[in-house]
Amino acid sequence: MIDQFSALDWAIFAAYGLLLLGSGWFLNAKSNTSEEYFLGAKNMPFWVVAISVLATSQSAATFLGGPDQGYRGNLTYIATNLAGLIAAVFVAAYLLPKFYQHRVFTVYELLAKRFGERAKYQASTVYLIGRLFASGARLYMAAIAVSMILFGDIESFSVLSSILLIASIGFAYTVVGGIKTVIYSDVIQCAVYIGAASLVLYFLITSIPTDLSTVYHALNTPSNGDLSKLTFFDFSLDFGPSGVFTFWSIITGFVLLNIAAFGMDQDVSQRMLTCKNARQATKALASSVLMGIPVVLLFVFIGMLLYIYYQRPDLMMQADNGEPTPVFVGETVTIFMYYVLTDLPNGAKAVVTIGIIAAALSTLNSGLNSMSSVAVQDIYRNLSSRRGTFTQAYLVRAGQISMALVAIALSLMAALCYYWQQHSDMPLLAFALSVMVFSYSGLLGVYFTALFTQRGSANSILAALLVGFGSTAMMQPYVMQALLPESLHFSLGFGYQLIVGTSLSFTVCMIGKQSVFNKDWESAS
Repeated sequence: MIDQFSALDWAIFAAYGLLLLGSGWFLNAKSNTSEEYFLGAKNMPFWVVAISVLATSQSAATFLGGPDQGYRGNLTYIATNLAGLIAAVFVAAYLLPKFYQHRVFTVYELLAKRFGERAKYQASTVYLIGRLFASGARLYMAAIAVSMILFGDIESFSVLSSILLIASIGFAYTVVGGIKTVIYSDVIQCAVYIGAASLVLYFLITSIPTDLSTVYHALNTPSNGDLSKLTFFDFSLDFGPSGVFTFWSIITGFVLLNIAAFGMDQDVSQRMLTCKNARQATKALASSVLMGIPVVLLFVFIGMLLYIYYQRPDLMMQADNGEPTPVFVGETVTIFMYYVLTDLPNGAKAVVTIGIIAAALSTLNSGLNSMSSVAVQDIYRNLSSRRGTFTQAYLVRAGQISMALVAIALSLMAALCYYWQQHSDMPLLAFALSVMVFSYSGLLGVYFTALFTQRGSANSILAALLVGFGSTAMMQPYVMQALLPESLHFSLGFGYQLIVGTSLSFTVCMIGKQSVFNKDWESAS
C-alpha cells in the first residue's frame, strides 16, 4: 500500500505550482508575429536551445524508461549516444545548412524547395501522424506516474484521468507565448527533473548497506546468470525485440532513428531553427547530445541500484522470504515509482514526483508547439482559401487554436497507448522509441532521395511515405497475427524495422523522375 503524502510533500507541491504559475506568467510574453510564435524570432542562445533539445528528447520516457532499462537490462542503452553523435554530424553537414539557406519555418518546407508544394503537404501529414504516436506514448508514460501519485494504481480510469490533467496543464502553460516559452520552460523543467533524479540516486546509495565494490561485483555477475548488467556494447547477433540495444542495431537502426529525430522531426528540429544561424544550431545539437550521456547514465544507474535493492536481499541484509518483487498490475516499470512512493522520506517523495511531472510537461509542450507549427505553416496556410491574405495576428491565433486541437488528439492517442503497450508487452522505453519508426521510415527515404539524388516526383514521394508507414505496420506482431498465416510470422527489433522501411521507401521514391531539377537546391550557404 502506498503511503499518503505528508503536509511537507503537499507544501512542496504547492511551491512547484507557484513556480509554474510564476514562470508561465513571466515567460508567456505575447508573440506578435508567426516568426516569434514558431521560431522565437531566431535569436535564441545556443546553450538554451541545447538544454531544450535535451529535455525534449528525454522527458518522461527517460525518467521512467531509463530506470526500467537499468532494472531489467544493462548499460547498452547508454551506447546509443554513439548513434546520436554520428547522426548529429550528418544533420550538421547535410540538413542544417539547407534549413538556413532556404529560411524555412518547418523542416518540411525544404521538400517544397526540392519537389514542390505537394511534397511538403505529404511529409507534414506523415509527420503529424507519427508525432501523434510518439508524443502520445510519452504522455501515456507520464500519466502512469501521475496515476500512481493521485490514485495509487494504474487502472484505466486513473491513467486516463491523469492524461487529461497533464494535457490541460501543458496546453495552458504554452498557448500564449509559443516556442520561446517552451524553450525557456524546458530549461527550468530540465533542472527540476535532473535534480530529482540525483536525489533518488543519493537515497539509494545511502540505503544499500554494502560497499560499492560489492555492488559492482553483483551487477557484473547477476545471480540469475544473465549478461553482466555493466555490459556497454553487446555484440550478439540478435535481430529480434530483445536485441534492440545491440552494437549492430546502434550503428545502423539507431543512427537512422537519430538522423530522423534531429533533422526530420519538427519536434526537435524546430528548436535548432530558433538559433541565429546554422553554426549556432550545430553547437546546440552537439551540446545536447554530449549533455545527454551523463543524464541518461544517471537514470539507468538508478535502475541498477533498484535491482540491488529489490532483487538482492542478501546484499540488503534481509531474509529472502519468497515475497515477489512489488508490481502494479504486472507493470514492472513502475518499480521506480513504487520505490519513490513507499521508501523515500517525506519531502523527497514530493521532489521526485515533481521531477516526473516536469519531464512530462517538457515533452508535452514541445509536441504541442511543433505540431501546431506544421499544421498552420505547412498545411492550413497554403490550403486555405484565404491564402496570401493572412495577418500575423491571425496566424498566431490559428497556431493557438491548432494547439488546442493537438492537445485533444494527443490525449486520445495516449489513451490508445495504454491498451496498445499492454498488448505489445514491450518495455516502455523500447515502446516509446519504436512508435517513431512508423513515420520516420518514409521521411528518411524521401529526404535521402532529395539529398543524394536528382530523382523523385510528387507521386513517388507519396508512394514512398505510404510504403514506409505501411511496411512498418506490417512488421508489427499483432498485425501479422491478424493478416498473415503463422508460417510467415517473424520478429524484428524496431531498429531493423526502420532499416527495412527506409530502404523500401527510398527505393520507391527513386522510381519517380522530376521533370525540372531545382539547381538552387545544390548550393548551401
